[in-house]
Amino acid sequence: MLSLMIVDDSNIIRRKIERCNDSDKFRVVAAAANGAEALELFKQARPQVVTMDLTMPEMDGIACIQQLMAMDSGLRILVISALSDKATGIDALKKGARGFLCKPFTDDQLLEALTELTED
Repeated sequence: MLSLMIVDDSNIIRRKIERCNDSDKFRVVAAAANGAEALELFKQARPQVVTMDLTMPEMDGIACIQQLMAMDSGLRILVISALSDKATGIDALKKGARGFLCKPFTDDQLLEALTELTED
């Protein structure tokens, strides 16, 4: 079972991801509302997988991805964003994210994206 941290400033999205991950593959160990909080929680929880929103207050997803990857280069990050702006998504992938899922998403799409992310 893989440990998962959810990073999103939307409570609704965090809940949706938590519900969806009620599977035998993932266990949610932390949930953060912004990048700064995510870095603190990461140090304590050490998740193997992270879902990352890009637009958040305090510290955005791109900055957070960079710092998380510096702490753990093997971390698997799935960007989940409403951004239709593909350039930002590509930037996130360059910084170390391994997948991208657009909001809105279905539970099946999320599980599929997370499963793809962790099958290497």
